[in-house]
Amino acid sequence: MALINLTSITKYYEMGSQVVRALDGIDITVKKNDYLAFIGSSGSGKSTMLNILGCLDKPTSGQYLLNDKNVEALNQNELSQIRNLEIGFIFQSFNLLPRANALSNVMQPLIYRNIGLRQRKQMAMEALSRVGLTDRIDHLPNQLSGGQRQRVAIARALVTHPSILLADEPTGNLDSRTTVEIMQLFDELHKEGHTLIVVTHENEIAQHCQRIVEMKDGKIFNDSRTEKDSMRVAV
Repeated sequence: MALINLTSITKYYEMGSQVVRALDGIDITVKKNDYLAFIGSSGSGKSTMLNILGCLDKPTSGQYLLNDKNVEALNQNELSQIRNLEIGFIFQSFNLLPRANALSNVMQPLIYRNIGLRQRKQMAMEALSRVGLTDRIDHLPNQLSGGQRQRVAIARALVTHPSILLADEPTGNLDSRTTVEIMQLFDELHKEGHTLIVVTHENEIAQHCQRIVEMKDGKIFNDSRTEKDSMRVAV
């Protein structure tokens, strides 16, 4: 079943008298429970791809279907709703609220769904339990390690039960040991049925995924499957 279908997607930017082709004719399908990495060097188009997939930006041309919804035709309010309902974001810099504890940070996306406080707390507790942080619910971000902060961010992404988990350089601010732990958690989430899309410039991270899409100059030049089905190679 196709969860995402991009057809002839372009994204052009004008810089003075020049036109930058950040995405230049992208065709790709992502199925439910895919575990996919977009990889490429700086300027390859992978960050623009993340913005398009995450409904943070609109393509210049082409069609983006997400769960059969025509995304590029939506207005800003509709895009915001899609982001809240369909996409769980995990960022390199965690993007946690500094004055809110772990529980409040995970509850935050649920506020926009008109869910009552008691149910929000229950859902957030379940998400924090899934990432192994039930003993840290009252801690502020500055009281947590980098790995724990990323686990809070993953719990926040999970709490809305999104169609896609979209991770932008999720281990970029972590040491090597913590990177292994976070990627093992991603592997487990995939086995549980989640659809994961990881944007990275690191081949070691991409190798955890079942599918690697290599980008260069705004184009896809290789889309291949890895041999990592049930076994994962440590970073």
